[in-house]
Amino acid sequence: MTTGVGIGTSLFLIAVGAILYFAVNADISGLDISTVGIILMVVGVIGLLISLFFLSEWRRRSRAPVDERPVTRDRGDYY
Repeated sequence: MTTGVGIGTSLFLIAVGAILYFAVNADISGLDISTVGIILMVVGVIGLLISLFFLSEWRRRSRAPVDERPVTRDRGDYY
């Protein structure tokens, strides 16, 4: 999973869950909309935390110090 997609999906789940929990007052037989909203928000937050963790790990690995040494050549070897 790409981190950008994971963050976007997590934010989408949090937003949809918040809308279902706070703004929808519909009654559906056998389904509690507010419970579905809470579940979506929790899953979104967990996904966001996982995505941010992987993003920080990727940044830490990609910025590893590189030992750069100047290369010197002896001109006598190229005759």
